[in-house]
Amino acid sequence: MKAFRRVVICGVGLIGGSFALALKQKGLAEEIVGLGRTQATLQRAKELKIIDSIAQDWADALAGADLVLLAMPVGQTAAALQAMKPHLGPGTLVTDAGSTKRDVIEAIYTHLQEHLTQIVPAHPIAGAEHSGPDAARADLCVGRKVVLTPLEENSPEAIARVSAAWAATGGVLHIMSPQEHDRVFAAVSHLPHLLAYALVHDVAGRANAEQLFSFAASGFRDFTRIASSHPEMWRDICVSNRHAILAELDAYLTELAWVRALLVQGDGESLETLFDEARNARNAWLAGQFNA
Repeated sequence: MKAFRRVVICGVGLIGGSFALALKQKGLAEEIVGLGRTQATLQRAKELKIIDSIAQDWADALAGADLVLLAMPVGQTAAALQAMKPHLGPGTLVTDAGSTKRDVIEAIYTHLQEHLTQIVPAHPIAGAEHSGPDAARADLCVGRKVVLTPLEENSPEAIARVSAAWAATGGVLHIMSPQEHDRVFAAVSHLPHLLAYALVHDVAGRANAEQLFSFAASGFRDFTRIASSHPEMWRDICVSNRHAILAELDAYLTELAWVRALLVQGDGESLETLFDEARNARNAWLAGQFNA
């Protein structure tokens, strides 16, 4: 007996596709159905055997479904929930993969008030700079954190079954409040993406951009790797979590102002101290000493 008869993936890209492949690899789904805006993407996902079939609309997708993963950009969440509402039965569990949680949960309360027991928000910390079904892989979440932000109204059974689905991907489950989630990831995910995009955009807009890019090497490549991420997805994340990101950006600007002052003063000793403290902190993180 499979854990899930019919799983619906809305947004069969990196995260949605990888979730589907992990369930397939573990033999936990009888059928996986894809739904999304772009027919070519869905056809490609079917060619890659990530999904078994393509749904034409939510009515088609939700017929007999017992699990739905919302894996599209977070800016599409409200519209998706609104479209789902007339067709969502009491036996269908819903989870998501959104990188922000406050706005997603607000949309859930707005559009699916009658279904709060069965919707368990989540966020797999397993992104990559590449997107689309071709980037999906079954082991994407293995050993990575998956944050659940359950609603007070969630039934214990819903939390248990959604947790089991995410655990099947190899993810390590953690529970956080939506507010804590958004503050934490503004600092360690959203701000770094914003900075990477901004640096590449700045360099690309200069008169000697061709020369600069021709001499850019591993330092620039490593710092800006995440600027190759999906622009629409990160637009939505930055707008929806802008208050927390602005707080982190202001703190970072204060740090940069201090670094600038040290450069103006030619204070090499203080710069070295800052660099040494930063290196030690990063090395401790890489060694696992800061893992929650």
